[in-house]
Amino acid sequence: MRILLIGANGMLGHDILRQWPDDELIAADVQDADIRDLEQVRHLLASAKPDWIILAAAYTDVDGAERNPELAHAVNATGTENVARAAREFGARLFYISTDYVFDGAASRPYEISDPVHPINVYGASKAAGEAAVQKYAEQWCIGRTAWLFGALGASFPEKILQASTTRTELKVVADQVGSPTFTRDLASAIFTLVRADARGIFHITNSGSCSWMEFAVEVLRQAGRDSVRVLPSTTAEAGRLAQRPLISILSPASLHARGVHLRNWKDAVAVYLEDLRQVGKLA
Repeated sequence: MRILLIGANGMLGHDILRQWPDDELIAADVQDADIRDLEQVRHLLASAKPDWIILAAAYTDVDGAERNPELAHAVNATGTENVARAAREFGARLFYISTDYVFDGAASRPYEISDPVHPINVYGASKAAGEAAVQKYAEQWCIGRTAWLFGALGASFPEKILQASTTRTELKVVADQVGSPTFTRDLASAIFTLVRADARGIFHITNSGSCSWMEFAVEVLRQAGRDSVRVLPSTTAEAGRLAQRPLISILSPASLHARGVHLRNWKDAVAVYLEDLRQVGKLA
């Protein structure tokens, strides 16, 4: 099977490349095709002739999207529509990576795949538009919503916490946003399983368990042996970020479990992540 990975240079893309044990994986990024240009996408697919396309390329700067909504929508909505249209034209199946930010965070329980989307920021709206485009234009599709990504081959929240802990003895971290951290190696493995099973529909893919950003930071520091650094709670309002964030964006694993896929607890994933950081020279 031929798999075209668009967004191969991103954090998730790197882990998909190294976690995929079989098949012919074709790596592509913006230098190969700008997904905002339909003709470039068509040319890429004509060359690659994929059975599956994994669309991991996205504009992911949440606050930046508020400052530049046109760019966010051009990549996440129009770009996704272009890939979906081309996938249909070339008879390829499409796996689209989406986000918990398509929800508003007002639910009192984990979000199910059947819950209506209601984004509260530009980034979430652009990804929701991407989901709609996939469902409208791709003939055979799969959408994987995920959240709070971290991996050793890209910048992420735990790495920023570890970097800050080398120069500061006290950190303030938001404590009123709750979600499920997702290790990109585990996400990549789940995507592999779903693609090989020829899955269809929407799936929620995160590591099991949930926490606040503050609890995430505390656990990372504890496992890294830096728990002498104090972590103090702050609120979303105090953080003063440009984009509004959903306060509770836990994704229910029911859709994933129904396919027999179970991801480890995020705390167990942190231990592997830290070892990966050591192997790539980012952690002593």
